Amino acid sequence: MTAQPNVLRADARRNRERILEAAVRSFSEKGADVAIDTIAKAAGVGSATLYRHFPTREALVEAAYRNELARVCDSAADLLAGHPPDRALRLWMDRFIDYLAAKHGMADALRAAVATGADPFAETLDRLGTAISTLLHAGADAGLLRSDIDPLDVGFSLSGLALVTSAPGHRERAGRLLDLLLDGLRHTAPRPTPTP
Repeated sequence: MTAQPNVLRADARRNRERILEAAVRSFSEKGADVAIDTIAKAAGVGSATLYRHFPTREALVEAAYRNELARVCDSAADLLAGHPPDRALRLWMDRFIDYLAAKHGMADALRAAVATGADPFAETLDRLGTAISTLLHAGADAGLLRSDIDPLDVGFSLSGLALVTSAPGHRERAGRLLDLLLDGLRHTAPRPTPTP
C-alpha cells in the first residue's frame, strides 16, 4: 500500500515534465496564443491534468521557461563530472545556444506572461552566472581556462553569438564561433621573450 503514493508522485512528475516539454514546443512553433488543450494533447494528458499543475497560461509559460533555464544550468555539474572542464564548457555552450533558441521561440508567450505581472526572468542572471562560474572555476583550477573571466561576460557573449546565428541554417556557424570563443577563454602559458 505504501508504494501506491510513490507511483502516483512519479507519474505526476512525468506528466509535469511532458507538459513542460510540450509547452516549449507549442509556444515556440505556434506562438503565444496556442490553445492550452493543444498543449495538453501534445503532452498526452487531459486538460484537467494540465490545469492541476498549471492553473493559468502565465503559470505554464513561466514554468516552461524556468524548466528550460534549470535544465541548462543544472547540466554544468553533470558535464563536469564526465568531461575535462574545457570540454564540459564547450558542451555546455551548445546547450546554452539551444536554450536561447527555445527562449527566442517562446518570446511572444513570455512577453504575454510578463504583461500580466509574471516575472519568469527573476532568477535568470543569477542561475546562469552560477553555472558559467562553476565551469570557469573548474577550468581555471585545472589550468585549462583563464582565471580572469567574468562569468556574465561569457553569458553576454553567448547571447550575442546566438543573435547573430539564430537564422535558419546558421547552427553550424554557431559551433565554429563557440570554438573561437572557447579558444579565447583557454589558459595559455606566457610566451618567452625573444632573444636578440
